Parts: sequence; structure tokens; C-alpha cells
Amino acid sequence: MPHTPAAVLFDMDGTLVDTEPLWWQAAAETAAELGLSLDDSDLPHVLGRAAEHTAAHLHRASGTDRAEADLVEQLNRAFAGKVAAEVVPRPGALDLLAALRTAEVPTALVSASPRRVVDLVLGAIGDRWFTTTLAAEDTERTKPDPDPYLAAAARLGLDPAACVAVEDSPAGVASAAAAGCAVLAVPSTVPIAARGRITLLDSLEEADVALLHALAAARPA
Repeated sequence: MPHTPAAVLFDMDGTLVDTEPLWWQAAAETAAELGLSLDDSDLPHVLGRAAEHTAAHLHRASGTDRAEADLVEQLNRAFAGKVAAEVVPRPGALDLLAALRTAEVPTALVSASPRRVVDLVLGAIGDRWFTTTLAAEDTERTKPDPDPYLAAAARLGLDPAACVAVEDSPAGVASAAAAGCAVLAVPSTVPIAARGRITLLDSLEEADVALLHALAAARPA
């Protein structure tokens, strides 16, 4: 088998672990304190987004006098508490990580969540799966900007175009695609369009090392 992908770069929330509903709950509770009720129109500003983006959205929508930094801290605190109480791996996630480890393919965790949440999840599923991990604090800009995936590839000493990113949200897919990675997307809540080097699956149970090799090999000249 050709030595591709050079590495597989995994999103965390909604991709490896079922935390998207917990983040939505944290955002909804914070919004309720501001007199807001979240609906589908808020999804692009919440799911797959860093706390800073969601806090800015809630700040604008509510017109509150509270500082955005306070909202960021409240969101992160509420989310961390929910994650600590309930971390559920997504179907097929740990099996795929185990297969990549057996095949000696480097992996990275590339998350828009703060480090304290990343560490909670790693404590639950194990940090042995990843060659390196990145949290929101590790880059100046986070998803949908390409910085997190560029930083992950740089840490591994690899060309992003030789890597496959595994994502679940439009913001995450946009980040990985802009970095030049091939993308395997398993949409969680918000639909994602297959295009270019973006491939869709219904579940990570359908993914294996051979598929990831094929996605990485189909790179532009």
C-alpha cells in the first residue's frame, strides 16, 4: 500500500466524540440568560465554532452589556462541566484510530475547543492515539481559518496536501480544505456538500485505512 496519507488529522467535537449536543446545550443556556432562544438560524454560529465566535454572536443578538470575555468564560465553563459528566465516542471512531495506529500512520487532534476541554476528552478516550494535539489556544485564529490544520501539519513536518482531515461541521471542513488537506466529512447536524477533495460518509464505521490512503493519493498535481 502506498505510504499515504502522510497523516490523518481529526476534529474532536462531533467527529470523535458526541459533544456537539453538549456545546449546543451550553450555548442555549447562556443565550437563555440573555433573553434569547436559539433556533436553526443560530446553528452556523454555534456548531463547529470556537467559544469566541459563539460569544460574539450572542453578544450581538442580545445587545447585552456583558463583556464578550465573560460570555466566553461562561460558555467554556458550562461546556467543560457537561463534557466531564458525559463523553461518548462516535460510532467507529476508536476502531479507526486503532487501525491507523496499527498501520503506523501519524495522527493529530485538531480542535476548536479550549485545552481544558480537549484534556477532559483525552482523559476519557486516551491520549495514546495522537502524535500531537492542538486546542483553540494553540493558533491565533481557529476554524474556519486554515491555521489549525496548517499548524498540525507543520508540527508533524508534513505537507498538508498529503494529509487527510476528518471533520463533521462546515466550519471545520472549510478550515481543512483551505489548508490544502483532503477531507473526509461525516456531517453531524449541518449539511456539508461533497466537492473537490471533500468526501462524505454517513458514519466513521464506513471508513478504513484503505479509504484514507485513496483520499490522500487523489491530490492535485
